[in-house]
Amino acid sequence: MDLQHPIRKAFYVAFFFGITWAPTRETAHDAASGSGLSRGVAPADLTSARGPTVAETTALTCEAGMVLVEGEHCSEVEQICVRWMDPPPYQNLRCGEYAKPARCKSGRQHRRFCIDREEFSEPAGGTVAPDALPVVNKKWGEAKALCEARGARLCREAEWEFACEGPDMSPYPYGFRRDATICNFDKTDLGGPMEKLKDLRAPVSGFPECRSPFGVHHMVGNVDEWVERENMSAPYRSALRGGWWLPGRNRCRAATTAHDETYAGKQVGFRCCKDAPAAAPPGATGTQALNQP
Repeated sequence: MDLQHPIRKAFYVAFFFGITWAPTRETAHDAASGSGLSRGVAPADLTSARGPTVAETTALTCEAGMVLVEGEHCSEVEQICVRWMDPPPYQNLRCGEYAKPARCKSGRQHRRFCIDREEFSEPAGGTVAPDALPVVNKKWGEAKALCEARGARLCREAEWEFACEGPDMSPYPYGFRRDATICNFDKTDLGGPMEKLKDLRAPVSGFPECRSPFGVHHMVGNVDEWVERENMSAPYRSALRGGWWLPGRNRCRAATTAHDETYAGKQVGFRCCKDAPAAAPPGATGTQALNQP
């Protein structure tokens, strides 16, 4: 293998780290693919003439540094790639553009929770310095404990997925076309595996347009993020979502499942989630809303 080619070298480093991905339906373009999707509650839909604004709603339900995610999540989606970017043997790795719209192939489940706006950085929650870098080199259990220490928890896979793609099930948090100028990925000067890997993390202020429909930052690229696989037993409760700065799949539905809960790496971070209080009745604001059970 010619490792002088930057893309090949980047892929070699990726596979050295044991990266695998959960299967997702990606096929050639089908002009008859889904249409007429039912939509969940996107952030803009939370505002009404009589109710609180999105910012006010989040403030009433989520602590500082977190945002509210609420809507209808689809567990099984058909996303059809119409333009692949790489030659064999990586021809199904990076999709340059997906057909619109994506199609939900299952029922939808209502979800309502809070999620960190930024990848976990120090200090956690509240005000984070613009030049702060996401915390890395934490095992799954360590990340879980750090979330729990602040009264939160690791995000569940389905929660993370919905916060990334929104009700339109967009493959990338910003839409249907891959764009490495928006998020921190597709870097090829990786250095090498393990201790030789270059640290190409961006600070929390980096790539400001890399935001999901709910306003969650850096959900693809920058660092991989630990999540909890539901209905799994130790030591296989762990999965990584979003990818990091290399040329990988770096999208909302891709998951790395090759690493168990004891793994830690220079490219691995996390963010926390938390149950949101029950929604306030229509017209309730301020203290009245906060006092709802």
